[in-house]
Amino acid sequence: MVKVWYEPPPYGPKSALNRPAYGIGEGSTPRWLLRLSKMPVAPVVMGSVLIFGCLAYIPISSQKLPFTLSPEYLAAQRAYMRYHNMNPIYGISSKSDH
Repeated sequence: MVKVWYEPPPYGPKSALNRPAYGIGEGSTPRWLLRLSKMPVAPVVMGSVLIFGCLAYIPISSQKLPFTLSPEYLAAQRAYMRYHNMNPIYGISSKSDH
């Protein structure tokens, strides 16, 4: 027969075994989160996508465009492409009106 030594949990008897399986217990979930979990899925997902989209746009809105999007650079790029006959069938060097 094997002897088993019982070691109590390190922070007292209620620290590990008497806790619920998920979360930290009853009454600890915020009310807004409970209301949100009971709402239909589509508005919650669309609202969260909208909120995170707005948050992702904030750093981009204050930056200026890169120099490769300036009109002078684009004109020089088009001239280079015409001179080197790039994509002569459908592209900038084709005989169609561009």
